[in-house]
Amino acid sequence: MHINPSVGKPAQQRTGNRALTAGLLSIIPGLGQLYNRRWIKGILFLSVAAVFAATLLVPLINGFIGLITLGDTPDVDDSQALLVEGILSVLVTAIAALFYAVNIADARKDAQLHQDGFRIPSIRESFHNSYDRGFPYFVVVPTFVMLTMIVIFPLVFMICLAFTNYNLYNSPPAHLLDWVGLLNFKALFTEAVWTKSLFSVLSWTVIWTLVATTLQIALALFLAVMVNDRRVRFKRVIRTVFILPWAVPSFMTVLVFAAMFNDTFGAINRDIFSHLGGFIPWLTDPFWARVAIIFIQVWLGFPYVFTLFTGVLQSISKDWYEAADVDGGSRWDKFRSITFPHLMYATAPLLIMQYSYNFNNFNIIYLFNKGGPPVPGQNSGATDILISWVYSLTFNENNYKMAAVISIIMGLLVAIFAFYQFRRTRSFKEEGMY
Repeated sequence: MHINPSVGKPAQQRTGNRALTAGLLSIIPGLGQLYNRRWIKGILFLSVAAVFAATLLVPLINGFIGLITLGDTPDVDDSQALLVEGILSVLVTAIAALFYAVNIADARKDAQLHQDGFRIPSIRESFHNSYDRGFPYFVVVPTFVMLTMIVIFPLVFMICLAFTNYNLYNSPPAHLLDWVGLLNFKALFTEAVWTKSLFSVLSWTVIWTLVATTLQIALALFLAVMVNDRRVRFKRVIRTVFILPWAVPSFMTVLVFAAMFNDTFGAINRDIFSHLGGFIPWLTDPFWARVAIIFIQVWLGFPYVFTLFTGVLQSISKDWYEAADVDGGSRWDKFRSITFPHLMYATAPLLIMQYSYNFNNFNIIYLFNKGGPPVPGQNSGATDILISWVYSLTFNENNYKMAAVISIIMGLLVAIFAFYQFRRTRSFKEEGMY
């Protein structure tokens, strides 16, 4: 007499066995779906896997080999091309691994539905259900794939360069690149020239970011509060004039200021300080060059912040100020307890982005004096910030390895600072409360 081995076993155990079988068969994509009698889906998974194995398996293996070795024969193997192909192989493999995981999960899910007695939806029903539940993913995934190739791929390539010996004297394809581990990072913090340049540029970058951004915010706050005063007339005209520096392209403004600050023929020295019997070396003295750049950034940056503050000030209810008047509050009390908290709460994320933007504000540094004047014993200029120093190392000295190392440090600093500041803002803390 034949006895069904599944009789008497718990349904959960039988379900688990069927799901396990489907998962094991899905080691070859599509077989698990065929086991579940999902013929169309199984054929699709199997076809995609077969096409992938036939067309991409060998190139991916070669890509991984090239990524490890970076070439064997100079003038024949291009280490840079092999590095690119290797990174692409890693990204494609990650996508294939995701497809493989989806294939196994899909087979196990259908097996459990079948064993539990539920009807397995058709291909059309599955598509409609997935579209209804996962519409945001259908919209986000194409953009995510594009960002992966446009943003993540160059970022990974740059990170890889930081661990190679890629510079002017070792450029492929005439030479082969080698993986050097953390030697570039060690050189940055141990060799005198690099250490002096790094700490000089890093300290000036921090000073530049804090001073220039804080001054432009303070100036914008002062002007916005003054113009918003009910005693001021012609508010529209005044606000229009204050916004004009923002309307003019910034590169034109910087070039005009570079000519005005010129040591010899600049209008500031010739028409102002010459009558006072003075002369200021705006472009040749490190201190005065930094003062000039901070002044230009305040001029360029305050109109945007002024516009933000003006919009918030107009949205604050007048009833609060009237209540403060009834309680006998002074102008300072009203500013401290009503105006300033509302301004900071509404604009804090944007103000933080102003600090992050100025940390990487390449245009003003390069257009004003290209990071000069030069400093003895350094391979960076007196007004170079990290981003302009990276540009100089990349395009002027072709020192790609050290430029990549500094870029990694710069990215970490910006990310840590922005994340820390966002976490401290009230708008971030209260985001999940509603």
